[in-house]
Amino acid sequence: MTENSRRLFLKSAAGLTLAGQAAAAPAPLLPTVRFGRHEVTRLIIGTNPFCGYSHFNPLLDQFMREYMTPDRVQEILVRCEQAGINTWQLHYQDKTMAFLKRYRAEGGKMNIFLLSDFELQKNPRQLLPEAAKLGPIGIAHHGNRTDDAFHAGKMNQVREFLKMVRDTGVMVGVSTHNPAVVDYCEGQDWDVDYYQTCFYQQSRLPEDQREHFREAVVGEPFFEGDPERMCKMIRQTRKPCLGFKILAAGRRVKTSAQVEEAFRFAYQNIKPSDCVIVGMCPRFKDEVREDTELARRYAGRANA
Repeated sequence: MTENSRRLFLKSAAGLTLAGQAAAAPAPLLPTVRFGRHEVTRLIIGTNPFCGYSHFNPLLDQFMREYMTPDRVQEILVRCEQAGINTWQLHYQDKTMAFLKRYRAEGGKMNIFLLSDFELQKNPRQLLPEAAKLGPIGIAHHGNRTDDAFHAGKMNQVREFLKMVRDTGVMVGVSTHNPAVVDYCEGQDWDVDYYQTCFYQQSRLPEDQREHFREAVVGEPFFEGDPERMCKMIRQTRKPCLGFKILAAGRRVKTSAQVEEAFRFAYQNIKPSDCVIVGMCPRFKDEVREDTELARRYAGRANA
């Protein structure tokens, strides 16, 4: 462990950060599943809060960008690893690559899943081999870009990207917010190793919302029945899924009971081979401890 990472750990252990909660001694690994040749914890740390992607409003975006300094991101990652998480899902972009470089330089050992971002999808032939050199378990096509292609009838572009991912030798993933995309890929027998599946179909177009619900919401649409609709599709595919936005991008965190119910629902309605991705912004409470405790409580149980 380098001097910088030792200093960060001692600072966390002293209870000076992460909402004033003291970090426990290194904890046993959370429940895991086999993912290719890797063991992956069923709770994976996400990256949206690190980048200011709140999926809520511009004010929360700005707060996250200002709060998530490189030092704080590093501290949270160290805290997650100490709490028993062994996998991190992150976007492939300059900001997150800087986070990853520092994390590894200071002794971080978590597995990574990469999510393609704009630059990677603009220039995949050149950048995908570079991304693969980082040693990710898999690289997934970005969910919003997947959904855009599905709406536009251009899924062939997604498939060509996935073929290039396959050529790098890492696992191939498709991220989406729409259960119909998973159904489409399964029906076409795509060469896919895993799906990243959003619990809320926040990519619905306004015209689609009006067709099904007679009106469109203001902002991103989060409908209460979406988790069950996506979980039904998750259970229908034999391929492993990484569920995300199980807390509706912060809309289901009003009480500890509400957070617990979201974790319970997620683990009891996905397959035993599946995981969940949760972003954390531990400014006001120790979300790392809360989330890992809930994962220990529910991720190791047989599905209902």
